[in-house]
Amino acid sequence: MNERVTVTLPEQVVRDIERQEHNRSKFILQAVQNELERRRIEGLQRSLSTPHPDSENVDQAGIVEWIGRMHEGDEDLVNIKTGESVRWIPGKGWTKEE
Repeated sequence: MNERVTVTLPEQVVRDIERQEHNRSKFILQAVQNELERRRIEGLQRSLSTPHPDSENVDQAGIVEWIGRMHEGDEDLVNIKTGESVRWIPGKGWTKEE
C-alpha cells in the first residue's frame, strides 16, 4: 500500500534527480530507504559502542550463568527469523519447542 507524500525540493535538485532517473518517485524512495538503512546501522554501531548495562552484565557473566538467573518462564522465547517457539536447554542451547 502506498501513501502520497508531498515534498518540496529546490529546482536544481529536481533537475539533478531527473538526469539520473526518469521516475522521481523511484529515485526518492531509494534515497530515503538508503538513508533509513544508514541511520539504522549508525544506531546499531552506537549501541555497540555504548551497550545497555544489562548487555554488559550478560557479557561479563557469560550466557549460561545469565540464563540461570532468568525468571521462571523467561527461558521460552520465539526465534524471530522463523517465528518458532524456542527454549534454552543448558548443555544444548536454544532448541525448537515441541
